[in-house]
Formats: sequence, C-alpha cells, structure tokens
Amino acid sequence: MPEALEAVVVAAASWLKLGIEGVSVGIVLVAVAIALARLVLPGGGAAASRIGLARGLSLALEFQLAADIVGTAISPDWEQVGKLAAVAAIRTFLNYFLQRELAAEEKAGTKV
Repeated sequence: MPEALEAVVVAAASWLKLGIEGVSVGIVLVAVAIALARLVLPGGGAAASRIGLARGLSLALEFQLAADIVGTAISPDWEQVGKLAAVAAIRTFLNYFLQRELAAEEKAGTKV
C-alpha cells in the first residue's frame, strides 16, 4: 500500500512539475510577443519593451525554480540536490541582476 501511494505522489509531482514548466514557457512567449509589439507599434519604445521583457523573464525564472524544487522533492538524491543548488544559484543571480536593472530603469523614469 505505501508503494502505491508513493507512486501516485511521484506521478502527481511529475505532472505538477511539467505544468509549472509549461506556465514558465507561456510567460516567456507572452513577454516576447508583448516586447515585439511594443517595438513595432507606434508609441512603444525600446526601453519599455526591454523592461517588460525583463519582468516576464524574471517571473519565468521564478516558475522554473519552483518546477526544479518540485522535481527535486520527488527524487531527492544528492546529485539532484546538487543540480538544484547550482541551478537555483544561477537563476537567483540572473534574477537579482534583472530586478536591479528594472529598479534602475524605473528610477530613471522610464514608463512601462
């Protein structure tokens, strides 16, 4: 009985991870489409397009990190934990600099 329950939890976590990754890809797709539209349409601008894209990428990184955490929760061997730590560090580093750049752009008065 415990093995069957474990199998159900692992399957549910795998589907959850896949769903979270799908949301992340969707966020990137929408952010890129909006950024391109802002570049092409009148009244947009490169700065607004860039800030919007950075926000979308930052949000997508958060979802990717959540998916990695769910994936590690279902197979917590040391190799997976090490991979999660490396990926989390890289994504946190990228997100930190994206957020810093966004704050600097907003402080400079760029409208989004």
